[in-house]
This record gives sequence, structure tokens and C-alpha cells, in this order.
Amino acid sequence: MSNMNSSFWMQGEGNRPDLLCGSSAGYTVESGHFIMLVCSTIVLGGFLRTCLKNSEVTVLIILSVVGFVIGQLAHNSVEVYQIVYPLLRTPSFSLYCYFSPIIIFMAALDVDFCILKNVFWQVLLTALISFVVAFIIIGYVVLKFNRDLWDLQSSLLFSMTLGMTDPVHSVNSLKTIGISKMYTDIIRGESMIICGFTSICFGIFRSNFLQSSMFTELHVILGLSLDILASIICGYSCARIIQFILTDLFSNTLTSVILCISMVYMTFYIVEFLGMSGMTALVTVGLNLDSLSFKPRIELIITKFLIMFSTVYQQLIYTFFGIVIGCGETKYLGFHTVVFMFILFATVNFVRLLTIVLVSPILMHANYEYNWKWGIVIAWSGIKGVFSLLLAPDIHNLAGQKIESPQLFILYVQVISLMTMGINSYMMTHSARTLGLCAISLPRQMAMQNAIKHIQEIIQNAITLFKTEKILTNVNWTLVEEKTKIEYNIPSDPYHVSHDNKKEEESPTEEVLIEEARLHVAIIQMSSFEKQCNDGILSVEAARILIGATKTYCPIQGKFMSIYDVSTYVRARSWLMKFKNMLAFLEYHKDKASLIMYGNNKFLLFVYHVVFSEEFEYAGHVITVMYIYPIIMHLWPMARELNVSALISVNNYFVFLYIFRSALKIVILKRKYFHQYWNTLDFLIVLLGIIDIFCIYFVKLRPDNFVLIQITVILGYFRIIRFIPFIKIIIPLLINIVDVQIKKRLRLMYSITKGYVKSQEDTKFLIKQISSRESIYQKLYEILETNKRDAVKELGLIEHEGRDVVIALKTRQAIRSVIAKALKNLTFLWSRGIIDKHEGIEMNKVLLAKIKALNNFPMAIPPPTPDKYLHNIVWLENKDVLIEFFKERAKLAYFDYGDVICREGEMPQGIYLIISGMAILHSSPPTFGIDISLRSDRGSQTMFTEYCTSGDIIGELSCLLKREIEYTAICETILQACFISLEDLYEGFDVFWPSLEYKIWLKLALSIAYQYFESSLTDEDLDFQKCVASNLAYVETLSSYNEMTIDNVTMKFVIIVYGSVIDTKTELPYLAPCILPKTCEQVQGTSDLSKLLVVQASEPAKNTDDAKVMVNTGLRMTQREYNWKRKNEERSFQLSWNRSQS
Repeated sequence: MSNMNSSFWMQGEGNRPDLLCGSSAGYTVESGHFIMLVCSTIVLGGFLRTCLKNSEVTVLIILSVVGFVIGQLAHNSVEVYQIVYPLLRTPSFSLYCYFSPIIIFMAALDVDFCILKNVFWQVLLTALISFVVAFIIIGYVVLKFNRDLWDLQSSLLFSMTLGMTDPVHSVNSLKTIGISKMYTDIIRGESMIICGFTSICFGIFRSNFLQSSMFTELHVILGLSLDILASIICGYSCARIIQFILTDLFSNTLTSVILCISMVYMTFYIVEFLGMSGMTALVTVGLNLDSLSFKPRIELIITKFLIMFSTVYQQLIYTFFGIVIGCGETKYLGFHTVVFMFILFATVNFVRLLTIVLVSPILMHANYEYNWKWGIVIAWSGIKGVFSLLLAPDIHNLAGQKIESPQLFILYVQVISLMTMGINSYMMTHSARTLGLCAISLPRQMAMQNAIKHIQEIIQNAITLFKTEKILTNVNWTLVEEKTKIEYNIPSDPYHVSHDNKKEEESPTEEVLIEEARLHVAIIQMSSFEKQCNDGILSVEAARILIGATKTYCPIQGKFMSIYDVSTYVRARSWLMKFKNMLAFLEYHKDKASLIMYGNNKFLLFVYHVVFSEEFEYAGHVITVMYIYPIIMHLWPMARELNVSALISVNNYFVFLYIFRSALKIVILKRKYFHQYWNTLDFLIVLLGIIDIFCIYFVKLRPDNFVLIQITVILGYFRIIRFIPFIKIIIPLLINIVDVQIKKRLRLMYSITKGYVKSQEDTKFLIKQISSRESIYQKLYEILETNKRDAVKELGLIEHEGRDVVIALKTRQAIRSVIAKALKNLTFLWSRGIIDKHEGIEMNKVLLAKIKALNNFPMAIPPPTPDKYLHNIVWLENKDVLIEFFKERAKLAYFDYGDVICREGEMPQGIYLIISGMAILHSSPPTFGIDISLRSDRGSQTMFTEYCTSGDIIGELSCLLKREIEYTAICETILQACFISLEDLYEGFDVFWPSLEYKIWLKLALSIAYQYFESSLTDEDLDFQKCVASNLAYVETLSSYNEMTIDNVTMKFVIIVYGSVIDTKTELPYLAPCILPKTCEQVQGTSDLSKLLVVQASEPAKNTDDAKVMVNTGLRMTQREYNWKRKNEERSFQLSWNRSQS
């Protein structure tokens, strides 16, 4: 075999590729049959995987044996040898470059970098300790027990190869039994670090750097560091390019898959060509890509392609290396070879066990869940795989002393990898099950039981609904119920079961249930963040920060992530504000003097116009620029000695210009001249220049005075301060740059905070499924409500700080939501055949182009004037008649920090539309107009807090009811509001009766319905304008003892938003807010006033007559009764949430 190491891309003259087998053909061989061998291997591997679904190691063993048989046939038969000759001719490094990129990229892509980042230093130390321990112990065992007389270099290279842990197979068995992803990522992260470091070491050996005369330990350490750093930088850059390609809205799935795979190979080859580690670069690429780096649903497709390629590659690798082993001489295989294999297997596992013992204190510090049980499981994770096998041929190629049986390197590595895959994988899963690590904890069992119960209820409701359909009357429903019954055995922890198996399991403590619920909340929040990102509500950067923060705080026991934790995770923007304030302090402002004080003095008027002209400022900058060349000559000793007199003359000339410029300013500005810091600096420059000139003059008179000469030299260096005024040219540019960065940070923080609020709302809808225990539910609800309230407060503060940025962001999100809804409707029309394929594609491109154009949307939009805010009140419907009516009567109200807008118990004076600022509302629990004897919280002392920001309205419901206000509104910032008095509001009711008052009730009803039942109304398009125009939803009014008939055919939902009713058939009470069940056919009002929101099952005929808006279905109501409801002032209704979004 050749002793020279070939390059993958070019081959020097006289050099031949390193062969995988010691022999080569002396005649021309046609390689067409080798393709048939490759295809046959893939087909055989696929067939074996189909037959042996759960035994991948068995498939690889069979393929290895088949390869060995083919190799033996090739060794004894020329015909078979011709088939496998292209494989034997292939350089070992070429195989490494063919197969390793996809496999390492797939492994890195599956790792959650947010989790790995939290324990990075622990994982890095674990990897380094594992590498060093394996390097020493395996190397010693090979030198001690191997009879093949390998040299020291071969033994060390073999120990490095066998010390690599496969990042794919080491965690595959754990993933199938539900082990925490944190531990699989720790194992996989350690494996990738070892693989990257080993590949760099082999790269150094391939470059023959160690044989060079310049070799020192410092050169090796420096080379390793530069290789690692440069590879990481290249990988990060390529990850950003891949992310940019994969998030392009106009790229299709096939293009994304092809570009992704081709970019992986291109990154690997370019980095290797530049002399760095391609494996380290691809690890960096995979870690920097996550589910948000792809378009929705693209990640799953790309992952499937990667799994397919990596599976095929592994089958080919084990088959090919089986062939290579079979091509060697069998005389070198004996009993000692088998014994040495078992010695190596025991050594590998001993090394892994010793490593875990050494790093256990580190892992215990990293994670509070780590214990000796996890240590036992991880100790079996030292599984070897394809990366060790791909580097095995290089042991012989890079060895200092060649041996006669190079195939033994491959044989030992391949057998050890197969043994660890089979034995270690089984021991890992068996240990995890025996120690109860894969069993579901009792709180999780309870949560799963709740989920299964909920699903069973949904199934039962569906069956009940189907029974009413005439077409299904002859169905055997008993059989349907039997076949749809869910029977799922939840794996239980044997340690929680009593020894006699007769006592019931002890009920978990409340702390345990809260902790389990906290983990569920974190998972729900991350799912919400990702969904918001896919829907376009949340930017990718904001979603990635929120998910990263959630994963960072999730391991902290008892920690529910608040918005302040996210702000800490992002790092505050205070340094930008301080930097901007400093720049604003240094910014140059012209202080103009009044022209009147100069009278008719033509000289002073002329000087005034000169000093305050732009040309005068530019002339000063030109003077400074012209002085650059003289100052360089002055600071250069040789040039200074040759041009002493010229430099003195130039300095005198420039000082004269500075004096002349300052004198003109002083003549005009007088004492104001020193109010500007830059003028003071100019005056200081003039003084130093004059002193400098005098010192030079005195040096000419007293050339022997050493002190005077030193002072003159120091003053000469002080001439550099003449360039400081240049900074005032750059300051406006820096202020603009900082402003842009502040606006970006404000936009990011607002998007993050808004996404956090939405996740809290989404979680509140699902906490009933997390825990059925009422006390846990109440605690979770209070925690989520508190966190949401804090986040809303942060939203208000951010909006107060940058209104123009928030307005631009809200506008952009509104456009994005409207286009997303249009895309959804387009997909529906396309799927129903209303739009054909070509038209659908063209319209889809138009809508995607509009979404892409939002990337250039302005970062800030000036806020509208106060009178324009009336257009944002939805119940005015942007009608000029209504807007002009209230514009004439509305007034601007200003409040300072801490001012009280309205107090609890006071009569309402009117409604306040907040234009800017934020207010906080304190109130008792909302009553929704329910009698105190019917409320379950009548004894509750809990105080509710809510924040109102720009666009919110305070006092709508109190004004409608003309009752005392049940909350106190206090300004959290300086607040500006548009005030409409109660008299003007009721005058509008009279002028625009009855539509205006009804529309306010409709708007309030829709707000309450979405606030409490958003999950049920997700598929409903209950836009206020559509509800008014098309009667999609309307409000019914019930007074005490009035009845209403519910038609479940035409009414999809009937929601009590205010008051209370009873079912006239069952006499069950229903209190607001509540969705009436489908079994309810007729209700009767039990409060003085009850409001019901009716959502139509199908869109009725359009009705634009405002006088007919009060459609009554089954309710007898006269105009006199309606007027009584509007004007009665003796009703006792309470509500603290009467805040709404315009």
C-alpha cells in the first residue's frame, strides 16, 4: 500500500490513492457492475429492514457478513474481484467525504441547541474527559495485549478512533422509550464534540504537519484552536445562508430539499478544502438550524430525506467494509483476534464507566434530576458507529510503520461497533426500564388520564350527534361504541407501587402536581410560540428568543417564566438609551443671536450671515482636513527634521485661521459662545495653538533650555486635539444608527411581549386538561393571570416609550393577518374546485409577494392626531355622521403619573378613549350582572388588576348601565385621552336610536366571548363589521322572567355574556360568561338584564336596515320594554373588566 496520503481533489504526480485493500489489479477493469453491487446492497438492506423492523443492528450484522463473503469471493475469483475493484481503488478519505456529511448534519439537526447551550460547558468537559481517558486507556490496552506489534502511532490513532461515540446510535434506543430529550442531547452533544475533535486530529496527521521541521507543541495547540474557531465561523455563516434559502416564501418543497442537501455537501467540501474541519462546520450548521429556520412542514420532509440517506449510507458502509475485510488474508485471523475483540469491548465499556464516574459531579451541578440511575444508563451509551469505521482505514495510511494485515484495524472497529450497538443498546433500555426512568410519573399519569377522558368524551359526543342523522339510523351503534372505546395502559413507576400490590398508590403532593403542571405549561407555551410564528403573528427572532428563554428556565424547579425573565434573557436595552443620551449631549447646535441687536451696523450684519452660513461650517472642516498632512509630517521624526521651518509656518497659518474663526463667532455670540461645548473646545485649541507658537519662538531664543524644549514637544503632540471637532460631523449619523437599533429592539421586545401574552391566554384554555384538581387549577390560573398582567403592563410601557414603532408593528401584523386569512380562503376555494390550479398558483404568488414586501415595511409610523382616534372606535363604524357628531362634543383630557381617572363607587362621567399612555384598573372579581346570592365568589376578597393602553376604552359598560363604577383607574404613565361625556353619549343614543346602543352591546359581547371562549370560536369569523352587516352574530336581551327559544339548527352558539338564565326544561342555572349546551331548548332570564350573543349556524340574508338590527327569535319584546331597559337606573350590575379594544 502506498505510503503517501492522497488529496481528495487532486493527486500529485507519482502519488497513488490509499487503497482499502493491499492488492490492486494489473489490468483494465470495467466499473459498470459495481453500480449493480451498490443497488443490490440497498435493496437487500431495505428488504431486511422490512422483515426485521425493530432490529437495525441485526440488519447491519447480516450486511457485514454478506460483504465479508463477497470479499472472500473476490479474493479467490477474478470475476468477483473485477466487480469490487472500484471500491478497493477508492481513497479512504473519499469514502469519509461521501458518507459523513449527511449523517453528522442529521445528528446535529436533531439536537436542541437551546438545551445544549444551557449545559454546554458541562458537556464540553465531559467530552474532553472522555476523549483523554479513552486515548490513554485504550492506547495502553492495545500496546499491552495486541500481538500484531502495532507501533505507538498506530495504537494512539486506533484509540482515538475507538474512543469516538456515535451521535446517532448512542441515543436511538433511548428515544424509543420516552427518555427526557435533555439527556439524549447531552449524550449526542458529547459525541459530536468528540467526533469533531478527532476529525481535526486526523486532519493534522493527513497534512503531514507533525513531520515538518517547524513542529512544536505551541504550533499544534494554535493550529487546533484556529481550526476549531474557523470551522465554527464558517459553519455559522453557512447556517445563515441555508436559513435564508429555506425561509424563502417562493421556494417549493423539492427545491428546499435539494438546496439543503447540496449546501451540506458544499459546506463540508469548501471547509475541508480550506484546511479546516468539515465535520465541526456541519455540527455548527445543524445546531444553528431549528424548526423556525424552515417554512412550516418543510422540516419534517427534509428530516425524512436525511434519515433515508443516512440509513442507506450506513448499510453501504458496513457492507463495503465487510468486503474490504474479506479481501484480506484470513491467515491473520486467529483465536487471539477473537479474544482481543472481547478485551477491546470490555475496555471500551470500562472507559465509558470511568468517564461517567469522573463527570458525575459536573452533571449533578448541571441538572437537579441527575442521579446514579441516570449515570448507569449513560454509562452504557458508549456505542461506536460509522464515524469510527470511516476513520479506521486512515490508521494504516497515517501509521509510521506499515503492517501486513491493515484490514485488522477495520475488523476490530467494525466488530466492536456491532457489539456495542447490540449489547449496549439493550442494556441501556433494560436499565432505564428496570430503574423506572422511562416510566411515567404519577402526576403525568393523572394528566394523561385526563386527556384520555377528554378524548373519550369527544368521541361520545360525536356518536351522540351522529345518532340524530337520518342517514345513519340503521348503524349498529353498540359496535361503534365498543370499537371506539380507548384502552391505553400507561406505564407506571414500580417504585411508586406498594410491595404487596394491594394498597392504592399514594396521592402525590400538591408541590409535585404543581411541578408537573409547570412542565406542561412550558410545553404549551413553546407550542404557542411556534404556532404564532408559523401564522405570521410573531417574528422568527422573537419566537426563537421566547422558546430559548422557556427552555432555559424550564429546568429550574418551581420556576414559571415571567416577562421579566424574558427581558433578562434578551438583555436590557438600557446601554443603547444611555449611549443615545450621551450622543445627544455632544450633538452640535447652533445658537443664533437676534438680528435686532445689531441695528444698521453693516459689518456686524455681514459677519452674522457669514458665521451662521453652512459654508462657514464647511470651511472649518476643510481647514481641519487640510491639516492632516502637516500633522503626519510633524509626528514623523525624519520628515519633521527635514521640514522644520515649513511646518512652523504652516502651524502659524492654521492657528491664525482658528483664531479668525473663533473671533468671528465671539463677536456675534458674545457670552453665548461659551454655552456650546464645541465652541469651548475650539477656544481651548486656539489657546494651545498660541502657547505652542510662543514656546517655539522662545526655543529659538533659548535653544539650550531643556525644560522649554520638552514643553514645546509635548504641546506639539497636543495638536492632535485639533481633529476632535471632526466627531461632531459623525454624531448625527451615530444618533440615527442608534435610533434605528433602539427601534428594532423596541419592536422586538413588543413582539416578544405580545407573543408571551398570547401564549398565556392559550395556556389558560388548556389548564383544565393539565390537572383536574381544583386547587392546582386555581393556582395555575392565578400564576398565569399574574404573568399576563405583568406582560400587558410591559406592553403599555413599551408603547408609551415608542408609539411610532408600536403603531408600525401593529399595522404590519394586521396586514400579515389579513393576507394570511386570504391565503386560507384561497386554499379552501382551491380545494373545493372553485378555483382551478393555474389561477390558484398565480393568486398565491400575488399574496406571497405582498407578505414578502412586508420585509421593507417602515419601522416607524407617526401616531395619528387625537381626532383621528375616533375612527378606531369600532361601534362608530367609521361613519362620517357619527364621527362628526362626537368630534364636536369630545374633549381632550390629560393626566399625569399617579392621577386617578375614576374611582370605585363613583357615578360614570363618560367614556375615555386612551390616545397615549397606560392606566391600571383595580377591581373586585367581575360580576357580569349576576345577583350576589347566585355567585360562587361572593365571599372572595381577591382583587383583579388589568392594564389599559392606547386604543382602549374606559367606562363603556358603566355608561350603558348608568351605575356606579366598580373599579379604580390610575395612570401608570402620563396619559392623554379623548373624553365623551355621559350626556353626549346618551344624546347620541337618542339621535341614532336604537342602532348605536345596540352596536356597543354587540362590541362588548364579542369582546367577552373572545376573551373567555376563544378556543371554541377559532373557526368563526366574528368580525364586528361583518356581524353588523350580515347578522352573523347578534345580541338578544332578556329581562327577568322573559323567555327565549333556542333553535340549534340556525344557532351555532348561544353565549351568555351578561346576567343569568335558567333552562326552562331542567331548571339548571347558567351564569355569565357561559356557552349554553346543545341540549338547552328554551331559557328564561333570572337577572334584571341578561345579554346573550347568538352566533348563526349559517350566514343569513344580508340586512342593512339599522332599525331591524334587533332581530328577535322567539323572544317577545316591545319598544316600550326596550326603552325601560335602557333608561332604568335602579339596576345593580357590577363588572371590573369593562375594558375593550377599539
